[in-house]
Amino acid sequence: MPFLGQDWRSPGWSWIKTEDGWKRCEPWTEGLEGENNRCGASHGIILNSEDEEIFNNEEHEYASKKRKKDHFRNDRNTQCFYREKWIYVHKESTRERHGYCTLGEAFNRLDFFSAVQDARRFTYVARLLQLIAKSQLTSLSGVAQKNYFNVLDKIVQKVLDDHQNPRLIKDLLQDLSSTLCILIRGVGKSVLVGNINIWVCRLETILNWQQQLQNLQMTEVDSGLTLSDLPVHMLSNILYRFSDGWDIVTLGQVTPTLSALSEDRRLWKKLCQYHFGEKQFCRHLILSEKGHIEWKLMYFALQKHYPTKEQYGDTLHFCRHCSILFWKDSGHPCTAADPDSCFTPVSPQHFIDLFKF
Repeated sequence: MPFLGQDWRSPGWSWIKTEDGWKRCEPWTEGLEGENNRCGASHGIILNSEDEEIFNNEEHEYASKKRKKDHFRNDRNTQCFYREKWIYVHKESTRERHGYCTLGEAFNRLDFFSAVQDARRFTYVARLLQLIAKSQLTSLSGVAQKNYFNVLDKIVQKVLDDHQNPRLIKDLLQDLSSTLCILIRGVGKSVLVGNINIWVCRLETILNWQQQLQNLQMTEVDSGLTLSDLPVHMLSNILYRFSDGWDIVTLGQVTPTLSALSEDRRLWKKLCQYHFGEKQFCRHLILSEKGHIEWKLMYFALQKHYPTKEQYGDTLHFCRHCSILFWKDSGHPCTAADPDSCFTPVSPQHFIDLFKF
């Protein structure tokens, strides 16, 4: 009976091209085995020569620190990297491919650790981590969980250093801590990959991050020109560029002029029309005592019932021809005649939906 591997046309060996033709790469040779045996013997001699009391003391110290296990240090230093920054998304077995692709595999392969450093992708990655925290955390493998918290640590440190997007990360940590509290209390009833002590340590770290963000103080920059020095029409133009109502409210707290501009009814009307449709307006119509529509109140009321449009500088893309998920600037080996026509931007929610079975 022939061997059927992940590709039925090949048993899965690695091959290398030489002057004499293609030769199979041998991952383990007699020479390497002999060298390993010699190394193993030398290690044994070194270990046996150690004082037994010192060895027992070290063993006792390791046991006393078992709860912590220095797993955060290991998490930071142990990061899984792949040469290809794309992944083939398949949900069922075929003759060419056996098995299916999981959310954890995609998270490991798509290099989110480097994406955090890109200002265009920062919000996208943070939103994706928030959705995973809400509903998909238990579906991640052990390695994917380690990478998840590595990326999260990188995000938090970046916010603490740059003082940018603190509200977004506060929401992410709040959702993650709520999920972890529920999972830890329900241990034995739900699937948690890894020791419960590791999850307790992770929860403690999240609470520490929340405290650091809560104490974050914005430093004033003496650059000469400030928002107060800009003309009113330019300040109004800045407010009209925002797509998030909370950003408008926050900026309105800076100066009295911005506070007055942030209450502009036309500004909130445009924001409502951008995110929501007319049918949604009719269901949640809010009128003032004079009969005018309260667009600001309507925006926050509609936001509770309907999702708002999300804007990202850069997103993952999905090739419909190859069924490959990838970062557009990294590319992928596409075989389509017109590759650009096959690319579809992938929102964070769409990314999660791709791996639901």
